[in-house]
Amino acid sequence: MPKVDDFFSFKNTVTEISKEELLQTSYYLKSIEAFSRLSDSCVFVTDYMKKGFEYVSNHPLFLCGHTADEVKEMGYDFYLKYVTEKDLQLLLKIQKIAFDFYETIPMAERIEYSISYDFYLKTKEGKKILVNRKLTPLFLTNSGKIWKAVAIISLSSANKSGNIKIYKKGNQKVLEYNEEKDFWETPEVIKLSDREREIIHLSIRGFKVDEIADELSVSPNTVKFHRKRLFEKLEVSTITEAISFAKNNSLI
Repeated sequence: MPKVDDFFSFKNTVTEISKEELLQTSYYLKSIEAFSRLSDSCVFVTDYMKKGFEYVSNHPLFLCGHTADEVKEMGYDFYLKYVTEKDLQLLLKIQKIAFDFYETIPMAERIEYSISYDFYLKTKEGKKILVNRKLTPLFLTNSGKIWKAVAIISLSSANKSGNIKIYKKGNQKVLEYNEEKDFWETPEVIKLSDREREIIHLSIRGFKVDEIADELSVSPNTVKFHRKRLFEKLEVSTITEAISFAKNNSLI
């Protein structure tokens, strides 16, 4: 049976924080709280020394009926209780392969990396919700260990759990973990055309096909053609899925 400690790698053990390191965190939670008020996602801050949550934003869907304070108090027991049994094993595997990879990164670059993956939460009523979790370091210790990290939970645009990806700031290349072959690979970078971006932007604003055609001074058939190309490129079947995928993968 998984335990809370299983979520925390011995490779990232943080036992003591210096005064210099502590100065990094002055008032930072005020910025996190402000960001949370403007976001439709759920924000978590993990403290790896305390092995728990330092901050959780209110979001009924992603907190499985609990308040933010209740989830903060539960800590990683929240995942033990509300992540499906299969995906609990997935999360434990992710923490291992992620910290194994992290150890290979030069210390000066570690703050620039983020990880994304999908897993199922189960509500109190037993309903499963596929969510995406993006996590990035906030503060490192002088020895390069992650002290605090921020995670954003949102609805996933995928159709299954997994989809483990690592991003580096300022680099379009993505590392994707091949679960079957057990190694990291670099998939082809997805690039949207200007027209595809325009269609996504207008769709986010609620424009329908005919309205997009009028806005872009093209025919509805032209809009449908570009939407079809967009769906094929992103491997989705609806504009809602396309918007979600584009947002989650920083394509717009």
